[in-house]
Amino acid sequence: MAWFKRTDKGIQTPTEAKRDTPKGLWYKSPTGKIIETEELERNFFVSPEDGYHVRIGSNEYFNLLFDDNKFKELDKKVTSKDPLKFTDKKKYIDRLKAAQEKTKLNDAVRTAVGKSKGKDLVVACMDFSFIGGSMGSVVGEKIARAADYSLKKKLPFMIISKSGGARMMEAGFSLMQMAKTSAKLALLDKAGIPYISLLTDPTTGGVTASYAMLGDVQIAEPNALICFAGPRVIEQTIREKLPEGFQRAEYLLDHGMLDRVTPRGKIRDELITILRLLRGMPQAVKGDLPAPSAAPALTSEPSAPVTASTQKP
Repeated sequence: MAWFKRTDKGIQTPTEAKRDTPKGLWYKSPTGKIIETEELERNFFVSPEDGYHVRIGSNEYFNLLFDDNKFKELDKKVTSKDPLKFTDKKKYIDRLKAAQEKTKLNDAVRTAVGKSKGKDLVVACMDFSFIGGSMGSVVGEKIARAADYSLKKKLPFMIISKSGGARMMEAGFSLMQMAKTSAKLALLDKAGIPYISLLTDPTTGGVTASYAMLGDVQIAEPNALICFAGPRVIEQTIREKLPEGFQRAEYLLDHGMLDRVTPRGKIRDELITILRLLRGMPQAVKGDLPAPSAAPALTSEPSAPVTASTQKP
């Protein structure tokens, strides 16, 4: 006999109440590890026991990357329209309003400029909570404008991808963003401005087929799902079970699709190191280097004779 009896039937949890990181004292990872939510936040929303990376949004990534969480947001007021008057079970314009009210975001990407370890950086970060991080006209436009800003100011550019792919409610307008963003990134490449792509869980569909995979350096978070068609779609199509870990970040790294798989807490340091290397700068800046040891005293003669053979083989 059950120790409690439910009095209300048909209870359903509304979407806005479902959270990847629940409010409360504890968080339970998919592997069953339990951690205090405050400790989880201090650990960049990564479970310390199993390394599970909780899905986070632009607020958390900006806090992670920008010094003292100080940044200037770009094109904040740009919002989507409904040129196709699209309707399925619900009007697209109503879906937009509902997503905006739920997330307090205008669309699925935010762009900003700030300093990361004292170096200027332009960042475009996607939010999966807004209609699955889908790529619509506003997403493409804001990324294109951010790339233009990077080009004008000659600042490195970073995109943090987290998306279900193209936004079907915008049809061809959505697919056009793949070409537009790719063209803007080509201009950055021509100008020699670094572009870093960070792929997080999940990065799929048209986003994977465009700007997410065009970085000078491709970084991914551990175990992130990165693909065009998801594993369930492929399994249902070919009617075969896929290999373990297929389409996960580590699998793509082993097969040459990624350059690095980096835990979230180390992304900022690795980003700065990569940018210095791409710009031809030393890996360490003044203050990061250890104090130089005393140079050995020079002698009038070398400690060992130096010989060179001039005889041809």
